[in-house]
Amino acid sequence: MIELQRCTDQQIWDDYVLENGGHPLQLWGWGQVKAAHGWTADRMLAYDDHDQIVAATQILTRKMPLPLRAFSYVPRGPVGQQGSDATFLDAIADYVKRTYKSVTLSVEPDVTEFQTPADWKQSTNTILPASTIILDLEKSDSDLLAAMVKKTRQYIRKSAAEGITIKPVRTKEDLEKCMAVYHQTSKRAQFMLHDDQYYYDVFTLLGDHSPVFAAYIDDQPIAFLWLAISTDTAFELYGGMNGQGQELRANYALKWHAIRKMKEWGLTRYDLGGLINDSVSNFKRGWSDSEVLLAGTFEKPLSSAYSLWDKGLPAAKKVYRKIKSLRK
Repeated sequence: MIELQRCTDQQIWDDYVLENGGHPLQLWGWGQVKAAHGWTADRMLAYDDHDQIVAATQILTRKMPLPLRAFSYVPRGPVGQQGSDATFLDAIADYVKRTYKSVTLSVEPDVTEFQTPADWKQSTNTILPASTIILDLEKSDSDLLAAMVKKTRQYIRKSAAEGITIKPVRTKEDLEKCMAVYHQTSKRAQFMLHDDQYYYDVFTLLGDHSPVFAAYIDDQPIAFLWLAISTDTAFELYGGMNGQGQELRANYALKWHAIRKMKEWGLTRYDLGGLINDSVSNFKRGWSDSEVLLAGTFEKPLSSAYSLWDKGLPAAKKVYRKIKSLRK
């Protein structure tokens, strides 16, 4: 038996996530970011008969058009030894059904194998892609380089020789310069961005768990790479480069710097943030000779309106597509 309780203490929450191999998207600060931009964040702890925490999950809920009411989502969780147990999963599903009348609870665990509980189903309504590249940071630099395609190794060396300076972004003023690069990238590649305040909130609310590195020429950023990190895992959130950054292949030297820095900090996994069959994904594939397929997306229907959600109610899918396009 487990007892489910809401956690309202950031220290208790983050300590548990960090001590139990949790993903950075399960950290308190990520929930704060989402809560400031249209979501509701609930942090749920499961206690056993000995009053020990055995599982935790941060649940994000967003209002949806009637008759769906709400959509609840667990990004790269739950966390803990009983996080994948049917008893815990059903308990959090019951919680969002009672509290928000959610049409479904969607869970995207940070694992490669997941046993689907009764009354749950694997879903094609994904937010984060299951396919990704995860580098093993316990390998040596030479082994990591050996697993890359030849062109990636060449461009790492070439870009490192271009007089680029790479350093962490520590102030809002420096971040604003990176955001200018990001807007150029968005316009060139034709993808949507959140409003700038969203990114400033990530920078502030995740704090030390969200390092940003930038490549500079003449003290001006030409490329940046933004991560979310926990004790074990680095997860790429955002990145971009301007025309000069493209010309100098600055993203190669920059990413290799970030990978080596994560190794130096003692992290063991570097997740390149998912593959979606675009030019960026092709770039990512050059960094490893193998891809990782995570277990995927699992849903528990919680409402008689679930069939409308599942089959693509136009108004609901419009909201869902916007959620997905801005998934980070």
